[in-house]
Amino acid sequence: MTLRACVIGHPISHSRSPLIHGHWLAEHGIDGSYGREDVPPEAIEGFLANFAASGYVGCNVTVPHKEAAFRAAECDEVAGALGAANTLWLEGGRLMASNTDVYGFLANLDAGEPEWARALGEAVVLGAGGAARGIVHGLLSRGVDRVAVVNRSFDRAEALRARFGPKVVPVQWRDLPGRLAGARLLVNTTSLGMKGQPPLDLDLSPLSPDAVVTDIVYVPLETPLLRAAKARGLATIDGLGMLLHQAVPGFERWFGVRPRVTPELRALVIADLAAKGQLA
Repeated sequence: MTLRACVIGHPISHSRSPLIHGHWLAEHGIDGSYGREDVPPEAIEGFLANFAASGYVGCNVTVPHKEAAFRAAECDEVAGALGAANTLWLEGGRLMASNTDVYGFLANLDAGEPEWARALGEAVVLGAGGAARGIVHGLLSRGVDRVAVVNRSFDRAEALRARFGPKVVPVQWRDLPGRLAGARLLVNTTSLGMKGQPPLDLDLSPLSPDAVVTDIVYVPLETPLLRAAKARGLATIDGLGMLLHQAVPGFERWFGVRPRVTPELRALVIADLAAKGQLA
């Protein structure tokens, strides 16, 4: 029997998940398929309620449906902590959910800079949206002492402290330069620097010389923030690895094999970015 999975969202044509999972299915010789389902917001509750009859063994969930997926399924600890799910599967006809964005973020850091968390007193996270929520949770799970959340809407940064506790320090955007002093990890979760968005113009000189700078954006692959960090001689990690690593747990659940994120897979996705003019 062919095992079928998909990614759901609205819009969904831009998703590279079929490229990633299709590569793994071919690599492991699995009788399976992975497609796209464009589900508009008004149809998502019905789609999830009838998922057991859809013929799919599971799916990924992207914007704007991650909170709807959380409400519709039985969630693990990570999805429960975030109030959002991006990976669904069936167990005995019951819809189950997790959030693998946290795993993807941490695995990407581990692959790029294995010692990133060593004696890390404070991380600085730019943005306070859904992506920042997962990243803050991940950083705290790795024992980071404090996470400074810098956001233009201060109340959203305060909401993350209310969710995760006093180790989260809300910071006004105007106070960011002072917060960077001596910091060893800077994470951008905002859309600033993304293709078609305003640049993220920061003076990175206050950062520690051994700082790691990472951006969850991967279009363009090297954002202006990462370019500026490289020019300063800082370690940088682009956002593509997070996309690749977050796909691993779902594939294992649906198809029974734990795949690896390899240079060949990364090159495949980069070639697709280049073909669509999205590398720079």
